[in-house]
Amino acid sequence: MPEVRVPRRIVFSGLGALGVAVALAGCAGGDDGGSGKPKVAAGDELTTTDQVPVGGGIVLTDAKVVVTQPSAGKFEAFTAVCTHQGLTVTSVADGRIQCAHHGSSYSISTGEVEGGPAPSALASVAIKQDGQRILAA
Repeated sequence: MPEVRVPRRIVFSGLGALGVAVALAGCAGGDDGGSGKPKVAAGDELTTTDQVPVGGGIVLTDAKVVVTQPSAGKFEAFTAVCTHQGLTVTSVADGRIQCAHHGSSYSISTGEVEGGPAPSALASVAIKQDGQRILAA
C-alpha cells in the first residue's frame, strides 16, 4: 500500500479549526452547572420583603432565583437562569427581569418573555411569605 503524506499546512489548518470550535463551545454553555434549576430547598429564606422594591425585584445569584414585587404586597419568584443560553439574569429594572448578556427580558409578574432572543418564559419558583421573610415553598 502506498504511503499517504498530508501536507503540514492541512494538518495545522485542521488543528486551528478544532481550537476555534472548542473555544466557541465554551462560550455557548450556561453558568448554572447544566441544571437550570434554583439551588434552594423548601423553607430556605430567600430574602425579606423590604429588600424587594415595588415594581422591581432582586436577583439572588447563588440561589439562582429572582424575587419580584409587581404590585405592593404581591411577591413572585422565578428561576434566574435565562432561557436563551442558560446564563444568570443580571437585574430587575423598569418592570422587567433583564439578562444583559444577550438582551433578553421577562415580565416581573409572569416570567413571560418580553424581549428576545429568549425562547421561553422563566419557570416559576414556589414561595411563601412568613411575616417579613420570603421563603422557598
